[in-house]
Amino acid sequence: MKDEELLKRITFDSLIFNGKPIIRGMRIAVEHILGMLASGSTIEELLEGYPFLEKEDIQACLIYAYRMVAHDRIEPALVKN
Repeated sequence: MKDEELLKRITFDSLIFNGKPIIRGMRIAVEHILGMLASGSTIEELLEGYPFLEKEDIQACLIYAYRMVAHDRIEPALVKN
């Protein structure tokens, strides 16, 4: 799956976590996933602990973080309220 397709999994909803980036409109923030990875959790552990996540969701978080650090433009996928 290409980066742009993966990034469509990262959405924003002003009613969830004050509009922070989340995964597929669910109540799990990108920063939460990145924090767990940074603390040493493996992708497999995350998928086991959060069975509603898909490997592509985690990959999307990593691409999102890379793009943010690289100062690349990211078009947000807004969730309609």
